[in-house]
Amino acid sequence: MILLIVVASILLASISIIQFKNEAKEYHQERLENKENAITEHINYVLSTTTYPLTTRNLPLIFKDRIHELSDIHNLEINIYGLDGKLLISSKSSFSIDSVAPPIPPFVLKLVQSSIEKRYVDIKSVDGMKNRSSYSQIKDDKFKPLGILNIPYVEDDGFYEKELKSFLIRLGQVYGFTLVIAFGLAYFLSTYITQTLKTISERIHETSFMQKNQKIYLKANSKEIDSLIKAYNGMVDELEQSAVKLAQSEREEAWREMAKQVAHEIKNPLTPMRLTVQSFQRKFDANDPDLKQKLNDFSQTLIQQIDTMSAVASAFSNFASMPAQQNETLNVVQVVELALDIFNEDFISFESSEEEIISEIDRTQLIRIITNLVKNAIQAIPENREPKMVAVKVERDNKHNVLISVRDNGYGIEPFNSPHIFEPKFTTKTSGMGLGLGIIKNIIENYKGSITFETEPEKGTVFTVCLPIIGK
Repeated sequence: MILLIVVASILLASISIIQFKNEAKEYHQERLENKENAITEHINYVLSTTTYPLTTRNLPLIFKDRIHELSDIHNLEINIYGLDGKLLISSKSSFSIDSVAPPIPPFVLKLVQSSIEKRYVDIKSVDGMKNRSSYSQIKDDKFKPLGILNIPYVEDDGFYEKELKSFLIRLGQVYGFTLVIAFGLAYFLSTYITQTLKTISERIHETSFMQKNQKIYLKANSKEIDSLIKAYNGMVDELEQSAVKLAQSEREEAWREMAKQVAHEIKNPLTPMRLTVQSFQRKFDANDPDLKQKLNDFSQTLIQQIDTMSAVASAFSNFASMPAQQNETLNVVQVVELALDIFNEDFISFESSEEEIISEIDRTQLIRIITNLVKNAIQAIPENREPKMVAVKVERDNKHNVLISVRDNGYGIEPFNSPHIFEPKFTTKTSGMGLGLGIIKNIIENYKGSITFETEPEKGTVFTVCLPIIGK
């Protein structure tokens, strides 16, 4: 509505300016014609009453005493030229007839002679003012050309410009008042009439598939809005039903996958346990002098397999439920350096850009991140690789984050394995369950951080952990 008013005001103002200009042009054109006709009639009267013969040569004598009178009566400058374009006499008091007087341009003479009315108006702009100069033939009583009458006319648009300025001011006042009314009306509509739509819009914006959505209970102002409210409430019901079905489906799928993985990992130690028991049963001899040693070996084998199953259970327990964060203010640099003390490998190096990077974080979970990445880096290096290298670096970026990188010169990660590197139960090693990177990824994302990696097959990999610096 407001835009329409502005466009209408601009359009009306433009039309008004064009109209005023056209009226001014028509006014000056008609005024010049009227003046020219009046002067022509006066000249014809002088020619009809003169005692001089009507020739071109006699025109200065005929109008010698009359041209100034004509100029004063009509309040215009009058110039009379010969048929060859040379000035014969002028009403300008300071003007003298001599060789310096400018003649009529040849093209103007040609246009006057070739036109039906034997008349031509030359229009020029001088110093921003539009000058009209009419040229018409002076004829005797037998319509024989005697000379050319020239009437210079300067257009004075002061009156029209003043009227136009006054009109535009009044127009601006009217439309300004209209805009004030329009703004007030728009405010009233947005505050009162559209309040229901605003409530619906806010509720729709808050609607999410991952949360419990509230229905809208409002008294509608119209059937259309009431229909919109009913449609939204129906959508909320359908969304809730879909969320319940999806959550149930995801839980069932997760438990199926978890059950498959647990069954697979437990079967691995059960098979050698079964074979060990069967072999011991088949070869058991109570009189065997080495019976005590064999019983000890048998027990150690079973204990190792039991420990393996216990490790499987612990790993899945840790993956299924992460412990709650116990954040404390600590020096990340110091904790990372202490975490490396549990490793005996002499090819592990540590570097930090600062002595202290203080943040609030769970010490145990931070140590878990470091030990898991370093252990993976060590295991990724071939036995025959010389020199072996694992480099741990801690630094601060310019976005208030702490960056922890672990670089190795191991096998690297093949391109086809890269998309799956953080997936649970994915591993490129001959042992392990592939849960380590999945667990630390969950820890990092709980802190709104990220973990990325860059790798080059047979040359090594670098994992980079980005954690926000909290409480600093």
